[in-house]
Amino acid sequence: MSNTQSTFAKPAFSSALLGLPQRQLFASYDLDETRAMVGRVMKPHRLDVSGRGQRLAARMHHVPLGDVSLSRLHYGAEVDIVPGPLEDFFLVQMPLAGRAQIECGAQCIDSGPQLASVLSAADATTMRWGADNDSLMVRISRALIERTLAVQLGRTLDKPLCFELGFRWRDNAAWINLLQFLLEGAAQTPDLARYPLITSHLEQLIAATLLSVQPHNYSQAAPARCGNVLPRHVRKVQEYLQAHAHEPIHAEQLAQVAGVSPMQFLKNLRLERARAELQAGASSVAAVALRWGFVHLGRFSAEYRARFGESPSDTRRHH
Repeated sequence: MSNTQSTFAKPAFSSALLGLPQRQLFASYDLDETRAMVGRVMKPHRLDVSGRGQRLAARMHHVPLGDVSLSRLHYGAEVDIVPGPLEDFFLVQMPLAGRAQIECGAQCIDSGPQLASVLSAADATTMRWGADNDSLMVRISRALIERTLAVQLGRTLDKPLCFELGFRWRDNAAWINLLQFLLEGAAQTPDLARYPLITSHLEQLIAATLLSVQPHNYSQAAPARCGNVLPRHVRKVQEYLQAHAHEPIHAEQLAQVAGVSPMQFLKNLRLERARAELQAGASSVAAVALRWGFVHLGRFSAEYRARFGESPSDTRRHH
């Protein structure tokens, strides 16, 4: 394993989503209540305690982000879970502790802290979670991920997307970076889902990252032959991604590589819309920044001042 990979081998996710009361969806000793609450986030399913003499002590934390959601689930007892085909979504399950036996379609793995599972939407799934299994999960809508793949291929899909079941997530720097970013955002911005300009970017990033890092039945498929008609700035971005796929990549970098003026136009437009809200007496600079897609408040303030010659708070105060 390279030094870069080993840096990410043991990410500190032990407190992820926990310690945040506003993120707790439920805590229960009741099987029917637990089945219903998990079913609301995922899908209706069969759930049974399989360990003799064991008592359920379930808890779930949850963060909705549009077509994606983050959850952390612990049953506190050995349970059998039979959802059948997930149908409308894909699910990445990453045990932080404990083990689970996972069957999805014709694939079967013994999942643990080093080996996550990627459940494919079209394949029937059955699972047995150990009493100590404590899993971080990313749910991605089927429509989002298949649409993202179709755009990458340049054509419609001719068969259901199916991922390799076992996922060595802790060895993958791109996935770990993404998780840390998502969890930090969930902790710092409790109402993140209220900002569609941000969640839409996150949705695309999550879907594209999973398609990139985890093998699936389209991994070797060649994109449609359209390179000769692609705009020059798109080809430049593709070449940059090929050369730097092993590094963290940000939208600002891609805009700089492409030299695409619409990106700056869009940023200026959003700054102007933010300014209009501040002039109208918006109650919070931070809320305005988030609503118009600026996650980093300090950067928003700097770009705002460069554009308008005053800080966002000055605009708000003077109007």
